[in-house]
Amino acid sequence: MSTDSKNADEVFIPADPSKERIRLKRKIGLLEGTAITIGAIVGTGIFISPKGIVESVGSVGLSLIIWVASGAVSLIGAICYAELGTSLPDSGGDYHYLFEAFGPIPAFLFMWTAAIVLIPCNIAILALSFAQYLIQPFFENYELPDESVRLIAASAISFLVVLNCWDVGASAKINNCFTFTKLLALALIISVGIVQIANGNHGNFTESFFKDSKWDPGSITLAFFSGIYAYGGANTLNYMTEEVQNPSKTLPRAIFLSIITVIVAYVLANMAYFSVMTPQEILDSDAVAVSFGIRTLGSFSWIISVFIVISTFGGLGVVIMQFSRLLFVGARNGHMPQILSFIQIHRLTPAPALIFMGLVSLIYLTTTNIYVLINYGGFVYNFAGFGIALSILYLRRVRPELHRPIKVPLIYPILYMILSVCLFGLPIYIAPVEAAVGCGIMLTGLPVYFLLVRPSEISDFILSGLNNILQPITKVIQKILVSVPEERELFENEDS
Repeated sequence: MSTDSKNADEVFIPADPSKERIRLKRKIGLLEGTAITIGAIVGTGIFISPKGIVESVGSVGLSLIIWVASGAVSLIGAICYAELGTSLPDSGGDYHYLFEAFGPIPAFLFMWTAAIVLIPCNIAILALSFAQYLIQPFFENYELPDESVRLIAASAISFLVVLNCWDVGASAKINNCFTFTKLLALALIISVGIVQIANGNHGNFTESFFKDSKWDPGSITLAFFSGIYAYGGANTLNYMTEEVQNPSKTLPRAIFLSIITVIVAYVLANMAYFSVMTPQEILDSDAVAVSFGIRTLGSFSWIISVFIVISTFGGLGVVIMQFSRLLFVGARNGHMPQILSFIQIHRLTPAPALIFMGLVSLIYLTTTNIYVLINYGGFVYNFAGFGIALSILYLRRVRPELHRPIKVPLIYPILYMILSVCLFGLPIYIAPVEAAVGCGIMLTGLPVYFLLVRPSEISDFILSGLNNILQPITKVIQKILVSVPEERELFENEDS
């Protein structure tokens, strides 16, 4: 997928377009990094359907224990990512760490699955959810018009892609506002819950605290599965390390602050829900926060719906910001078309990667099978989690000289690896067909890798023909987007 050095020299590059180095700028400080990570973790789940754990374990008490325990396990995983992010301080997240530890093939297979399934499906689903929540109040007694939903979703994706192309700093600051709004929504729910408990609505926390608990290993495992996914997104900043100011300090601090904040917020929000709703009422509700608002806020319950819309839109923005860097780094390593590694010379953003990701996501808006596809791709993401935990242990052995600003106790990656095996194996047991299809999608990347990526006589022959087509297209895109290859430098020793 990459061009060789001879052909790369033929790509149009403007002469001295700027006195600045053409590279991604470090515009993400501790506040922005914390907001991005919290924004990635706190999606709509805590507002819409925080019932997966209740459904699995049955009782209020055991549900709250699982929320705390899942948060603790997620914190262990986040600490592992902090070591990798500070010792391998390039962008790309999971892809970059798999590449450094185990070579190009595992990294390419992860990126291949992410690029063709995970990223565009995730973006399309978030955009559709945002559109549905946005227009739902105008169609209370009618079916939502599908064309309108998809048009609004497409508009949201397009707007956020343009915003991220324009300025990373501005996008991060806007995300700060969205994250603050999410936390404000949780604070409102928690405050109302405290008032309810203070007024004597604490029956679920006394006589029925552990009523109907399911203590069998299968139920607890399924509950953990839901809990871990609720805390997913703690590694978001690892995909953008090259844009983080002083990453050796900012990255771990942002991750730690984010996880602790979310754990406290999630546990207190669920306690608030249980202050006015029984476990069965939570299971019967399609939108728990909305039901909670109707019972406690009366005519002001619409505020919760507004918060849900804002939360969804903010989550969409974070996903677009995060995964465009995966494509950017993959192209820089020759695993994607070269143009995706170029940077807009005036805005210093990965505009080609952002636009490509946006266009593919818009294509997925035209299909009705995206929810099925995301389940297939999720299997691969769980497999990558195992590889990340293993990479820490492997790098400790083969690269002991690697500078590690943070060096976690070995028990942490071991525990995280065991958990990843469970998360990887559970879908195989519950849904073997979906797991097999997900594995098949990942393995379709092998012929692509050997025919187009790995240097060989066959790949050189194929690429020589493709380059005759791609080079003129690359030049046109460069001129339209005013983009050039990045001027690489060593980020490891840069603190600002």
